[in-house]
Amino acid sequence: MIQDVEIDSDYIKLDSLLKLAGIVMSGGEAKEMILDGMIAVNDEVEKRRGRKLYPGDRVICDGCPTFVIKAQQHGL
Repeated sequence: MIQDVEIDSDYIKLDSLLKLAGIVMSGGEAKEMILDGMIAVNDEVEKRRGRKLYPGDRVICDGCPTFVIKAQQHGL
């Protein structure tokens, strides 16, 4: 299952994405998951919680849906 996550800035940090997506409740939980190698960005295990994610990046988490970063659409 793939879920889109819209951001209203140029990027979002990996730990913030995990909180926004509801995968973790705190930065400490995010840090633990990341350091345990449970998160992959664009099919590569990522161990930096401050990794900047940009539109088009894919985040895969053990036991969770795949998240794709999307730029927020602005209506006219």
